[in-house]
Amino acid sequence: MNIREEIKSLKRERNAIILAHNYQPGEVQDIADFTGDSLELARKAATVSEETIVFCGVHFMAETAAILNPAKTVLIPTPDAGCPMADMINGDQLRQLKAKHPSAKVLCYVNSTAEIKAESDCCVTSSNALAVARSFPAEQEIIFVPDQHLGAFTAEQLGRAFILWPGFCPTHAWMTDEHIRRTRAAHPGAPVLVHPECTKAVRDAADHVLSTGGMCRHVQRRSEPRFIIGTETGILHRLQKENPDKTFVPLLETAVCVNMKKTTLETVLWSLRDNQTIVTVPTPVAAPARRAIEAMLALG
Repeated sequence: MNIREEIKSLKRERNAIILAHNYQPGEVQDIADFTGDSLELARKAATVSEETIVFCGVHFMAETAAILNPAKTVLIPTPDAGCPMADMINGDQLRQLKAKHPSAKVLCYVNSTAEIKAESDCCVTSSNALAVARSFPAEQEIIFVPDQHLGAFTAEQLGRAFILWPGFCPTHAWMTDEHIRRTRAAHPGAPVLVHPECTKAVRDAADHVLSTGGMCRHVQRRSEPRFIIGTETGILHRLQKENPDKTFVPLLETAVCVNMKKTTLETVLWSLRDNQTIVTVPTPVAAPARRAIEAMLALG
């Protein structure tokens, strides 16, 4: 029995489902039951019927699944897979910022710890940040944490000013508008799609600013044969798999999240076999964090 067959067998024994983020290694995406972006995965985690969720992603994603479905066993194959951006703010720092702006509402990017979610009014993802922010009155003061670039992009679209925490995703911050100029020159006519975690210079130089799920939907609707993709390179696997007749060029080949790439078929197998590592969130944190996540999901 090869490793894929072992994983399938253990899945049946454990009554488990495997969820994987779009940035996971291709072989991990291929053995997953569902692959998606943060919003798609949050929605899926909230409704799964299986007893065990194996979450192939980084730690805050598994935390979100545990918060949304506390009756399930949530496993993360790589417990040391963190997120540098999520670690750029802690609960004390957010509480201090809230104290300076007592009338402000806190919008928290889902790429954050459970502690930060618990201190927030509503979560957002890169695909729904605009819709969530638009649900608040125009005069409402908004604190946006932890990603300054997604926050700035959302505020720009609304013509508003947010109070931004200076966090960022290192993988997306490496991309520059010069990379866009060079890649356009090498692939004339190919539209440039970038993630809103990119800097303003990159967003302004691109043709479209989209979440990873948005990128997947966009290229399926379009007739262009080639696209330049400005986000973590793991998405290229899904894009190519779903669109075999099209070509996808990474804006930056070194845009690789080392934490996302820690998951392997072996770690998924060991996680199922040994029922490790179980992710739990203490109730005093999980309850308010759940309210913030559910407030986001309620907005569609």
